[in-house]
Amino acid sequence: MSMQSFAARTGDRIAGSLAYGVIGLGLAFLAIPLVITCVMAFDARTYLGPMPPPALSLHWFERLVSQADILASLRTSLILAVLTTVLSVTIGTAAAVGLARGNFPGKAALTSAFLSPLIVPPVVIGFGLLLFLSKAGITNGMARLLLGHVIITLPYCIRTSLASLLGSDQRLTEAAMILGATERQAFWTITLPLMRTGVVTGAIFAFAISMDDVSISLFLSDPSATTLPVTLVSNMRAAFDLTIAAAAVVLIAVTALLIVVLDRVVGFDTVVGQGLFRS
Repeated sequence: MSMQSFAARTGDRIAGSLAYGVIGLGLAFLAIPLVITCVMAFDARTYLGPMPPPALSLHWFERLVSQADILASLRTSLILAVLTTVLSVTIGTAAAVGLARGNFPGKAALTSAFLSPLIVPPVVIGFGLLLFLSKAGITNGMARLLLGHVIITLPYCIRTSLASLLGSDQRLTEAAMILGATERQAFWTITLPLMRTGVVTGAIFAFAISMDDVSISLFLSDPSATTLPVTLVSNMRAAFDLTIAAAAVVLIAVTALLIVVLDRVVGFDTVVGQGLFRS
């Protein structure tokens, strides 16, 4: 082995080790706060003390479920997330079909407009919606929250549905219509099943984002409709205690459940890129 080849191999090994090290640090940076939060949620002390806790208890969870404001905000968040998911999936699926199958002037501009909430800061969206809805006379908190959450979740539903649709073979739909199926029948029996991966993925993203949103909800909430993240932020500012850690564990559990459902229903391999049509 020549000295040049040996040096190249050594450089590759060092670069690989550095890459794995950076990945490991990134994973640790993401995981350690979650672990600390979970441990703090089971702290038996009645105050915020140094780590590790001397004993474990469920009393912070008991306090969590005994607070009426948190339970009311949790109910609001769940209702809002379900309604947001239904509307975003319905509108996103229809928009994806139109963008994938249609050929009309301004198609690229319309696609960019649909996906623009992905790059516009949520604070800007929330403040803009607050001004617009106030001018429009829409004062109902739930209606404002629903509109705001649909705006920020719709791009995910469109993007995932559009990716699944563009990865399918349009000739299957054309064959069904040649054999006598109407456009509606072809959509429900051919097109929609081909989009299943994107539709389910978009629905899970929409539910998770709606449950977790703070920026939009801070601007659009009112006393009659306040989401769980907004309530937690308010409580943290008023009197910080480990009830917030217990609520965070509940949200982590919901997110983990959604990941399991996504894996069982769709599969991570399919979400990453498998399942595209191959001739």
